[in-house]
Amino acid sequence: LQKLKEEIAEVFAEIECFQNAEERQEADNNPGEQTRQRDKLLSLGRKKFNVDPAKGIQYLIEHRVLSSDLQEIAKFLHKGEGLNKTAIGDYLGGRDSTNIQILQAFVACHQFANLNVVQALRQFLWSFRLPGEAQKIDRMMEAFANWYCKCNP
Repeated sequence: LQKLKEEIAEVFAEIECFQNAEERQEADNNPGEQTRQRDKLLSLGRKKFNVDPAKGIQYLIEHRVLSSDLQEIAKFLHKGEGLNKTAIGDYLGGRDSTNIQILQAFVACHQFANLNVVQALRQFLWSFRLPGEAQKIDRMMEAFANWYCKCNP
């Protein structure tokens, strides 16, 4: 039964590859189709992100909607169009080095110059939902504090 499930999964993966190849070929022949295809991939990537942030980002990178540039990912999260703020917070609070670098780039998207701490913190916390885990909160607040101090020496 397990072997059959694996074979079915492989067949579906092949079908998806063929469909993606056909869609890319159509998109190459029609610029309007390219935009429509990109929007479709972006929408699906947002949905995946809202369910599982890491898989959503990976999907967007694999389908070339986003590059693997950490600054671009951070700007995408900062813009936040169609993204669940809780999912953004969970992703940014991750402990691996990539998540921490994206968090730092995300914080750098904010302009805290000439704002008092309360105003800056409100602006920062408005862009995502703070996760419930203390270690994630600590990482995020440390990144905020570092950037705030750089903006207001």
